[in-house]
Amino acid sequence: YELLNQIGDGSFGSVHKARTIASNKIVAIKIMKKKLNGDHIKEYNTLKKLTTHPNIVKLYETFIDTTKDFYFVMEYMNGGNLYQFIKDRKEAFDNIQPNEVKTILFQVLSGLHHIHHVEGIFHRDMKPENLLISYDNDTLLVKLADFGLATSIKSKPPYTIYTSTRWYRAPEILLKSSAYSYPIDLWAVGTIFAELVTLRPLFPGQSEIDQLFRICQVLGSPGIGGEWKDGVKLAQKMGFQFPKISPKVDCLSSVLQPHPISNDGLDLLSKLLQFDPYKRITSSEALNHPFF
Repeated sequence: YELLNQIGDGSFGSVHKARTIASNKIVAIKIMKKKLNGDHIKEYNTLKKLTTHPNIVKLYETFIDTTKDFYFVMEYMNGGNLYQFIKDRKEAFDNIQPNEVKTILFQVLSGLHHIHHVEGIFHRDMKPENLLISYDNDTLLVKLADFGLATSIKSKPPYTIYTSTRWYRAPEILLKSSAYSYPIDLWAVGTIFAELVTLRPLFPGQSEIDQLFRICQVLGSPGIGGEWKDGVKLAQKMGFQFPKISPKVDCLSSVLQPHPISNDGLDLLSKLLQFDPYKRITSSEALNHPFF
C-alpha cells in the first residue's frame, strides 16, 4: 500500500487514504495508536464476522508490521464522516433538507437493523463521527464504522467500561445500568436525528449528571412524564434524584424550532427517545415507521 494523505485522527489512531499498489484501488487504512492489544483483536473479529451490507463499512484485511503497529484496511468513503458533514453545513448556514435527513436516517437504521437482528451485536458507540459518508454520483451513502466497542447481544453483563461520547449516551448508561442492550443504539440514533435537523447536539451535557438534567429539561422526568421504574431505582442506587420536571406536550418540536420536521418525524423521534429501553422503538419498527 502507498499512503496518500491523512483523512482522520482520533484517540484510537489515524486514518489515511491509501492506494493498493497491485491494483491501484483506493482504500482507507486505520493505523492504531496503541500497539496490538485485545481491543484491536475484538474489533477485527467483529468486522471479520459481519456479512456484507450496504450500510456497513467493509473490512478488506488487517496486518501487523515489525513494530507491532496494527492496521485495518477498509473501504474508502469519499465524503468523510457525519460529524464533519453537519459541521460543514452549520458553517455554511445551509440546513440539511428534510429528504436528506430521511435518507441518512434510513441508512443508519438499516445498518443497525442488520447488526442487531442478523449479526446479533450492538454497536455501543453510535455518534456522528462513526457514521461514514460517500457520494456515488449524486447518491449519498451512509455506513456504520468503528466497531471497537461492539458487543454480542447474547453476551452476559456486566460489559466493559462504557466509553462512548456522553452526548449520545442513553439514560440507562448514564445511570450505570449493567444490563443494557441494543436499545442504547436507538437512543443514540434519536439524538443524531435531532442533530441532523438543527445542526447542533440535542443534549450537550458537561458531565453525566448535567447530561441527565438536560434530558429531563426536554423530555420531563421519568416518574412524572414517562413511567420508568427501573430508572428511578437505578438513580436511587446512585444517590441521584431526578429533577421534578413535567414534560411539555410539544417538548420535542419546541427544541427543534425553527427547523421544519413533519408530525411523523416528531413521532419517530419521540419513540427513539423513550426513557425506558423496553419501550424504545426497535430498528425494524423504525424502518417501517410512516416517516419513511
